[in-house]
Amino acid sequence: MQQPRDPHEIPPGCPAHGNVQMYGPAFGADPDGHYAQLRSYGPSAPVDIAPDVQVELVTSYDAALYVLQNPASFVRDSRRWNALGEGRVPADSPALPMMGYRPNALFSDGAAHARLRRAVTDSLATVNEHQLIRQTQQSANYLISQFSTDIRGHAELMAEYAQPLPLLVFSELFGCPPEIGDRVIAGISGIFEGTPGADEVLGGALTELIALKRQRPTDDLTTRLMEHPAELTDEEVLHQLVTLLSGGTAPLTAAIGTSSALYLGEEWQLALPVEDAVSQTLWNYAPISNYAAHYPTHDVEIGGRVVRANDPILVSFAAANTDPKLTEHREQLSAKAHLAFGAGPHACPAKDPAFMIAVTAVETLLNQLHDVELRVPFKSLTWAPSPWSRSLVTLPIRFTPKAAAQGPGSVASGTSAWPAGANAGQTPQQQPSTPSFTPTGTSGARTVAAPQQSKGGLFSRFLAWTRGE
Repeated sequence: MQQPRDPHEIPPGCPAHGNVQMYGPAFGADPDGHYAQLRSYGPSAPVDIAPDVQVELVTSYDAALYVLQNPASFVRDSRRWNALGEGRVPADSPALPMMGYRPNALFSDGAAHARLRRAVTDSLATVNEHQLIRQTQQSANYLISQFSTDIRGHAELMAEYAQPLPLLVFSELFGCPPEIGDRVIAGISGIFEGTPGADEVLGGALTELIALKRQRPTDDLTTRLMEHPAELTDEEVLHQLVTLLSGGTAPLTAAIGTSSALYLGEEWQLALPVEDAVSQTLWNYAPISNYAAHYPTHDVEIGGRVVRANDPILVSFAAANTDPKLTEHREQLSAKAHLAFGAGPHACPAKDPAFMIAVTAVETLLNQLHDVELRVPFKSLTWAPSPWSRSLVTLPIRFTPKAAAQGPGSVASGTSAWPAGANAGQTPQQQPSTPSFTPTGTSGARTVAAPQQSKGGLFSRFLAWTRGE
């Protein structure tokens, strides 16, 4: 990746003597220290993003913008990846689910990307802002009802609130009927946890959902994608849905958890609006930390280092947002100048809805549990040791228990909101890109058995709660 140099010219500690490892407990315990070390090498440096997987990681804000906003020189199609094509990436590498090619807008370029992205952005633009807020509030109220009557006044906010809330919202946006929604949530949850067969569960559920919408279209995101003038095939619709689901839920989980922890932390000024806590999260604890692999179409120079054509360059959104050169002038920047949602032609198409969901989730928690507080100091919280995302492992809170309510919120206390089989104490260690299943056509859709649960899955229980059942 780097041009040959005289080893005597390389100072001790330079990554040429051994790349900085951007994974594992040491990285999880001190990501900012790792970024500071990398900055000493220049605007970018070679790192190991996974065992035996080297990438060039951009840590400078200006260099990140240069890569993100220059699609002529930096493309997203990972089929160009030199090491992968040469068999130098381990077949079981945890980097492959994140960087391997998928037929979606995220890994497309040029006209193909423009067509898929237009279908996604146009469909998202039809989502009613007030309806989205109501859906988020209703999902939040349901989840809070599941733990707010605990006589101990204790809850674990990541597993019981931040993780399932985006899944409920997305299932509603997709227009899922109860049983399909249960399997969509079980499938994506299983993918986060590495459960065997989870991608088949998700693929089967979404294939059935698309077949259902072909027969009976309704006012939902799935139908809008299918009816868009770009005329997406059913397989293309499926892959865009999976991209929205997997690329949206994990970052939202991280944002909701971290923003809640910041707001409840002893150092936060409670008089400030929740929007400020969410903005601080996006600036200082970017939910997607290191991602957006680009492949140079020709040898390029970044800060004096030469990166070969088709060697992967990853953007450290976390490091770029906290670039000391940027921090000096941050007061003059727009509050939205952070790169948590990316930039350029591949910037997140759902950044405004995502911000709205995160703010509404934290506000609803504070409104429902007036005396909620952290059970441990903010600085004592543990972060998942993932190079891809910055997410809390657990978020223990305490509050005054509520009396069990009738109607919405009357589901018996003690019923877990998280899908059966999920590890309630586990935060996803990586944010997956599109899973690796190969969907069948709608005419040959396979029925994948849903997990057996006495009261149905999470989405079924939520919908029953909204009906007062």
